[in-house]
Amino acid sequence: MNLKTNFNFFIIIFFFSLNSFGNFILIPMDENSQENHLKAYGIAYWVLENNLEVDWLLNYRGGSFLIKNIKEISLECTYRGVSFEILSNNEINDIYNTISSPSNNTDIVKLEKAPKIAVYSPKNKQPWDDAVTLALTYAEIPYDIIYDDEIINDLLPLYEWLHLHHEDFTGQYGKFYRSFKNSSWYIEQKKIFEENARKNGFEKVSKHKLEVAKKIKEYIAGGGFLFAMCSATDTYDIALSAEGVDICKIMFDGDKMDTNAQDKLNFEKTLAFQNFNIITDPNKYEFSDIDMTENRRNLVTEENDFFTLFEFSAKWDPVPTMLCQNHSRIIKGFIGQTTSFSKELIKPNVIIMGENKSLNEARYIHGKFGKGTWTFYGGHDPEDYKHKIGDPKTELELYPNSAGYRLILNNILFPAAKKKKQKT
Repeated sequence: MNLKTNFNFFIIIFFFSLNSFGNFILIPMDENSQENHLKAYGIAYWVLENNLEVDWLLNYRGGSFLIKNIKEISLECTYRGVSFEILSNNEINDIYNTISSPSNNTDIVKLEKAPKIAVYSPKNKQPWDDAVTLALTYAEIPYDIIYDDEIINDLLPLYEWLHLHHEDFTGQYGKFYRSFKNSSWYIEQKKIFEENARKNGFEKVSKHKLEVAKKIKEYIAGGGFLFAMCSATDTYDIALSAEGVDICKIMFDGDKMDTNAQDKLNFEKTLAFQNFNIITDPNKYEFSDIDMTENRRNLVTEENDFFTLFEFSAKWDPVPTMLCQNHSRIIKGFIGQTTSFSKELIKPNVIIMGENKSLNEARYIHGKFGKGTWTFYGGHDPEDYKHKIGDPKTELELYPNSAGYRLILNNILFPAAKKKKQKT
């Protein structure tokens, strides 16, 4: 249901409901009360789109949402299959008192404006799916697809939030050379990347992708929010560290790589990682030792692969608290080309929000750069343990309460948040 065309009617209903007992809608996000956690985020976004505010109750019943009671909102919840409760002013006051108590690790942030969302994705069809676009589509949250041309032409400032997924910013075409160099999709993708690089004035794909990475870094510094998954996490930092250094073998860019490339990497230019070693073997499906996929291969299986979310102080550390809202602190693992991050190679100013302590790996990390922030989430698809090239997409109708997908949607709402001052 789209209320933009009926906005005046919506406002009339809003003011009427303010005079009708002052009731509120609570969208619970705990484990047993919410029928569809993922679509609940879509309701919150939809309300923001219609110029109303949402209170995000951090650590209260799994990170519930509180909204003024308007009939159109409750109807939309019903239509989308999202559980909700109607609460009186007295019940709301009890919730506020509980949340404001110093003895409870809870707080409130006010969501004020729906962020405009961009997903970085090539125009040609890829033989894999993107978990974020699946989540956005299922939650009914609108987004735009942009790629290198839009970023090179400085269109990123039009968006508050940018997502990068299964991407290779190093110019090595995803390190798929050994397995897929003769596949039609690989040949076509390589051709398109090379044509786009030349069109934008670059003789190599690696230099084109580096310029894109630098534009994204400028976007973050200016106040943008970046969220990346899978190989877009480590290849992004590798590309930044290798500025002015040829790390590509001849089959990728037509000439030999710099034999001293490793020694010339500049870790001061990266966001998250330092002191890593690049993997230059073109036949190895790996970019560096940042990723822990190979290290963990004989140590965990799908049945025992989990990671734990850290618990932060809602009142003192609202940002990581928001990003970790969930109905479970134990998240089942899932792999990707980049599955997880070696904790030994993470910069000391980076916040680790999810980890597998026994493997010394981080799965979910966050940091600031300039006026903006970035979040990296290891793995490819939270509900498909081994999502292989050519596999069918995940049907989120089967996983409406996915704790792993909730972390993605936390990041989507994060740019809308403003810290709310509690009454004393």
